Amino acid sequence: MSHRTTVERLLERLLFSSRWLLAPFYVALVVALLGLMVKALQELGHFVTHAFTASESEVILGILSLVDLTLTGSLVIIVIFSGYENFVSKIDENDHPDWPEWMGKIDFTGLKLKLLSSIVAISAIQVLKAFMNVQNVSDRDLTWLVVIHLVFVGSGVILALTDRISESGHDAAKGKHSAGGL
Repeated sequence: MSHRTTVERLLERLLFSSRWLLAPFYVALVVALLGLMVKALQELGHFVTHAFTASESEVILGILSLVDLTLTGSLVIIVIFSGYENFVSKIDENDHPDWPEWMGKIDFTGLKLKLLSSIVAISAIQVLKAFMNVQNVSDRDLTWLVVIHLVFVGSGVILALTDRISESGHDAAKGKHSAGGL
């Protein structure tokens, strides 16, 4: 019996330590965030140099591109911090006085919903950019952008509903167990 317990402990330590294999993925996302920042700076440079000669719709498209890149960067940050805290290790908030309140409080369900809502927002900006530039976008491309956006919106609604139903089921089960224990 003692031998099995030792083997189990070793296996559990190995499995628990394997979570650190995710750390390089989060570092890779930081590098990807740097690449996104380079693109944002390029877009900003293009925007600033053409702002005086561009039409109103071109200025709006430039701003939407910057918003799109910013939302994508925010999405990457959400994945980095929430994923790291949920799957690898907690970060000591006391070491970071400007620590955003939401960072330590997003569970996996919240992470999924934030990710999907960010994707919906990014998709909506892509659709809006296409509509702002409708003379240069084919009907086929515009249709696909709208369909894909609607799929993201529908997926978000379904995910939120399933999480709410699941939460209600867990709450009902807790109530039944606590009522049965009285």
